[in-house]
Amino acid sequence: MEKCRIGVYICMCGTNIAKIVDVDAVVDYISKLPNVVLARTYKYMCSNPGQEMIVQDIKENKLNRLVVAACSPSMHERTFRAALRKAGINQYLFEMANIREQCSWVHDDIKEATEKAMALTRAAVRRVELHESLESMTVDMCPQSLVIGGGIAGMTAALELADAGHVVHLVEKNNHLGGNLARVDLTAPYLYSARDLVTERITRIHNNKQVHLYLNSKVTGLTGFVGNFTATLAEQNGSKKQNEVKIGNVVVCTGYKEFDASRITHYGYGKLPNVITSFELERMIRTGRIETKEGKIPKYVAIIHCVGSRSLEFHAYCSRVCCMTALKYAHEIKSANPGCYISDVYIDMHAFGKGHEDFYRRSSEAKTLFLMYEKNERPVIRRAGPKDKCEMLIEVNEKLSGETIEIPADLIILMVGMEAREDSGEVARLVNISQDKEGWFIESHPKLEPVATTTDGIFIAGTCVAPKDIPDTVAQARATAARILAKISKGKIEVDAVYSEVNEDVCSGCRFCNNLCPFSAIEYNEEKKHSHVISALCKACGVCVAACPSSAIKGRHFTDSQILVQIDGLLDPVQ
Repeated sequence: MEKCRIGVYICMCGTNIAKIVDVDAVVDYISKLPNVVLARTYKYMCSNPGQEMIVQDIKENKLNRLVVAACSPSMHERTFRAALRKAGINQYLFEMANIREQCSWVHDDIKEATEKAMALTRAAVRRVELHESLESMTVDMCPQSLVIGGGIAGMTAALELADAGHVVHLVEKNNHLGGNLARVDLTAPYLYSARDLVTERITRIHNNKQVHLYLNSKVTGLTGFVGNFTATLAEQNGSKKQNEVKIGNVVVCTGYKEFDASRITHYGYGKLPNVITSFELERMIRTGRIETKEGKIPKYVAIIHCVGSRSLEFHAYCSRVCCMTALKYAHEIKSANPGCYISDVYIDMHAFGKGHEDFYRRSSEAKTLFLMYEKNERPVIRRAGPKDKCEMLIEVNEKLSGETIEIPADLIILMVGMEAREDSGEVARLVNISQDKEGWFIESHPKLEPVATTTDGIFIAGTCVAPKDIPDTVAQARATAARILAKISKGKIEVDAVYSEVNEDVCSGCRFCNNLCPFSAIEYNEEKKHSHVISALCKACGVCVAACPSSAIKGRHFTDSQILVQIDGLLDPVQ
């Protein structure tokens, strides 16, 4: 067996690590460990110079194992594996110690943090000695894709894939395309026609022969793994007809639903006839007449922001689009009724996008009255008296003046926030992805993998991920298409060599692992009476390994001996 020649690199991560951990002391300690040929520190190991240093050191010092003590492996393990491949050694002869999130970021004592960094790095050194060369597998990639949801995100993703020459199956649960955007008249900040945007996409969808459209349908089943999925599509009109399609990737673009304003009793929605939601105003605007329930042109209109958003009682997050949409309504109402007085009641004005700050300035010049109220407080709406010359009065504790102010209103518009759809849990279970506490789908990494999920081949885009505006939604949809096209172009897809294996000679066929696997990666062979791991689906979480009563399952790259020696290296006292 080849003798281990280990190279160890301690990253400073700028000052993220170096300000708490004495990296030079760690290098001095680690360099004295058995089989450590070389130990260095560098300011940013993930940078190109850092990578080149590793490649050069491997070649010059004939290193055959590598340890990097830096940030979380989820952040840069792939980066360092790529450096090993470039240097000509197996990428799995590498181990990463997390001395940032698990050490420098959670400690303020330099001595203790340094000793912990030494222990974490030493544990990685001991473990890497037992690493084995593993070879990744490849599987064929089906060039067809499935897009769930026919809103602006789904249509954009489908067209990007179809225009590249690949078949796309677009499934929409309603009997029409367009999603929530089809309910909107104009878009902020440039007041473009939303109808034009949607119509352009719908026309292209119907004219593109590569797009197979399924309206009034839903996905009822999804089996297989990246590159080789089988989806079952069913019509929702009572028909028992089902279609099975072979696909390589899935894009989930199921959108959002608006907050139910009747949940906030202070606003009187559902009780006061002229308290309406933003989408109800959109319907008025599209008919060409903004009026009260009695058919009168309102003299006083009030717009209340953050209905259901930025509230500890409902949703703490910001729905992002409400502020600019409210300003859009002020322009549209003024255009339809120049003599109308408009009050804009808000918590904070989030003019975050391109052109939005200028749009806010133009709105203030149009004589919109802006009134600010405190977060987690609410304006109170009540019917006006006979002498008030208006339908309703809004009482608000105005933050900037410090006074309680009454605002007249004939029509009140509630800017309802976005929330996850009620069927999002069903969709998440179907495609095997996760949700956060609010019900939004979770991306693989919020910064580095914003459209991917932890299930390979399943992508997410648009407002099913989190509240966002149209440009961000379209950008995400195109990003998913780019990721999928990159995979399709290779014809085959590489499967990580880290997965669980079942020893058929030991497996008793109890099927505990089948029920526990969170990725549905284990199937039972009725003929052989034992379980089998689908390596392309396995994420090496180790649940099956720990649960198997027969010890018949082995986790590649996470063997018992590797884990135990790492624990010993962590717990031994630093000398």
